[in-house]
Amino acid sequence: MSEKDPNVQSDFMIERIKERPVNKGKLIRRMLLTAAMAVIFGLVACFTFLALEPVLNGWMNPEKDLPKIYFPEETEEMLPEEMLLENIPDTSLTGNSEIEADPSEQGTETGEVELEEEQIQKILSEINLSVVNYRQMYSALSEYTKTLQKSMVTLTGVTSRTDWLNDVNESTNRASGIIIYNNTVDLFILTDYSALENAQRLNVTFCNGAETTAVLKRKDPGTGLAVVTVPIEALPENFLQETIAVAKPGSSNYTNLVGMPVIALGSPMGTVNSAGYGVINSVSGVVFDEDVNYKLLQTDIVGSPLADGVLFNLYGQFIGIITHDHSAAGMENLITAYGITDLKKRMEKMSNDQPFSYAGIYGTSVSLSAHEELYVPYGAYVKDIALDSPAMRAGIQKGDVITQMDEYAITNFSDYVSFLNIKNPETEVLVTVLRLAQNGYKEMQVEMTLGELK
Repeated sequence: MSEKDPNVQSDFMIERIKERPVNKGKLIRRMLLTAAMAVIFGLVACFTFLALEPVLNGWMNPEKDLPKIYFPEETEEMLPEEMLLENIPDTSLTGNSEIEADPSEQGTETGEVELEEEQIQKILSEINLSVVNYRQMYSALSEYTKTLQKSMVTLTGVTSRTDWLNDVNESTNRASGIIIYNNTVDLFILTDYSALENAQRLNVTFCNGAETTAVLKRKDPGTGLAVVTVPIEALPENFLQETIAVAKPGSSNYTNLVGMPVIALGSPMGTVNSAGYGVINSVSGVVFDEDVNYKLLQTDIVGSPLADGVLFNLYGQFIGIITHDHSAAGMENLITAYGITDLKKRMEKMSNDQPFSYAGIYGTSVSLSAHEELYVPYGAYVKDIALDSPAMRAGIQKGDVITQMDEYAITNFSDYVSFLNIKNPETEVLVTVLRLAQNGYKEMQVEMTLGELK
């Protein structure tokens, strides 16, 4: 066997991989195609999200799609005289009377009978009540009160403090509340928030003893009232149908409120779930506040100087919110309440979490005697101006009469209040005023930027 010569190379195949040439044009086209597809995908995703956003938002935040809370207009109640009239036959329509009633003599065009005071007293004197009747009446009144209690709650404000020894101390304050609305997501509760101002946690106790927590919606700085909410999902099943009720607001603007029977619920006697019975004996009191006036309902119900709660009439409506800050001199122990009519729009704004517009005017309506004897034009009469208020900065003065705001005619102070309720803070308003000059009232216009009541 011969040895290989190291200098002789062996024959074998050498294979080399040749790099493929880069097609720059094709590469650029692929890059542009990829970028175009990415843009198209992004646009499709964007339009899809925009289309589904309302649906997804409705699932995640159902309360945003709910209509705004609104309290309906007032309806007149039937007066006692009208209830008596229902039991008197109208002979002018039966055809059995020899002489038909003369509408002109009765004071109405429909032939309705108008009773004199003596006739009313005669009818009432013929009604004889025994002890049994009185027992039945008070039993019915007690049952009626239990029904009204379903719309009442007790709010407890809890505040925790840690002292220098690191001991935690809890203090509580209580206030009565009334359920005023149910939007299928939350229960809305109206309460006097002055006692709960610094609470770190709000607990709500319903009429059957069930408890849950509440959240402040908005407070009215003028009255100290506030609306708090309770999520319905936190309540037991069938709780709404079987346990509680939403109270209906009535009216405090009737001319014959004096003598109307009322029931005070909440804490009129200073204790939770107490009740008082009586009548309204005066509606002459008025609270003049900035940009709003409140009628006061004075009752003959003797209660606590720190009473709170609401007044109900005998039609299942609450007509007043008890206040202990404006009792007449010498009558501190008699229950007094804000008339509900003057609070309805403020209840709406608090329930809808809307801010209160602020101008800073203390005013009143021009009376008929002032118009006829002193020639004061009808409108919102400016009694005073708050210092450093939007009205003062605009140049409105004490004694001016506001007759128009933007395109809205102002014929009384209620029109002025209603206008502010529909305007948002920071809105510019053109105010037309009449100012007393040497030769009578002269018209002038000023621009005013509304502030926010805080």
